Amino acid sequence: MAIQWFPGHMHLTQKAITERVKDIDVVIELLDARLPGSSANPMLARLTANRPALKVLNKQDLADPERTERWLAHYNGLPATRAIPLDASLSTPAQQIVRACHALSPNRGGLAKPMRVLICGIPNVGKSTLINTLTGGRKAKTGDEAGITKLEQRITLADDFYLWDTPGMLWPRIVVPKSGYNLAASGAVGRNAFDEEEVALELLGYLKQHYAAGLVARFKLVEHEHEPAELAEMRDEALLDTIGRKRGALLGKGRVNLQKAAEIVMHEFRAGNLGRITLETPEEFAQWLAEGQRADAEREAKKAARKQQRKGGKAAAAEDDAAA
Repeated sequence: MAIQWFPGHMHLTQKAITERVKDIDVVIELLDARLPGSSANPMLARLTANRPALKVLNKQDLADPERTERWLAHYNGLPATRAIPLDASLSTPAQQIVRACHALSPNRGGLAKPMRVLICGIPNVGKSTLINTLTGGRKAKTGDEAGITKLEQRITLADDFYLWDTPGMLWPRIVVPKSGYNLAASGAVGRNAFDEEEVALELLGYLKQHYAAGLVARFKLVEHEHEPAELAEMRDEALLDTIGRKRGALLGKGRVNLQKAAEIVMHEFRAGNLGRITLETPEEFAQWLAEGQRADAEREAKKAARKQQRKGGKAAAAEDDAAA
């Protein structure tokens, strides 16, 4: 199942960014450090007209430290781009962000040329929490549901540093299927846009390959067949069933409530109870992206061929009518 979620306010955000970026010096994109590639908005580079970019890998305290370093190296290797890790609950992240912005746009600063920064990110990535930390108050609404912020806000961090906050925004079509699953698992996608059991199975399929020890420890999978080394051979459906039984998610006659089991798995991941996890490496994401773009190009080619075929059929019918 392809996961897509682009409610109306996201279309308005797209238009607002297009207008606002004309007067912006640096664009901050807040990424989820657990899925840095999937949470990077491919539409943003076009909308922000290649402005200098600061990639902030938020929730780094929940992410795999070794993989975070690999992602930082990846983004810091891009032109006009800097990347820093961050935990939005830290008490003093403002200086780090301000320094990074001035490094990207060194000619801005002072009352005559104040720094003008736009902060963007996917829903539920922690943007509002970060802004409240930066301002020392509750300037932005927060919550664990995607799509809390609905309006653009201007926030003054200093006399010569202005920050524009935008609502969380995905993009109209997610061409990387794995990204859709990772976004859903992280909470960036509205619950009505995906099947929780399907997403939980995808999540377990990755975790058992790369973070089996966390699954074994958290869900008390202590039987021999569930040791970390053996877990990779277990079917995803059987693993979800086992977790449901361990947590008492049962229906009548001993059947497992798979919906409830899926909710448990995703809650444990989002809360960081399975350990520090990152669901993708730069190399994995590059492969997924190439495959997704190739499949998307094939879909577009078939769509164009069908359109041309219908057009040709109409033309032939018109010629027959004229001959008659």
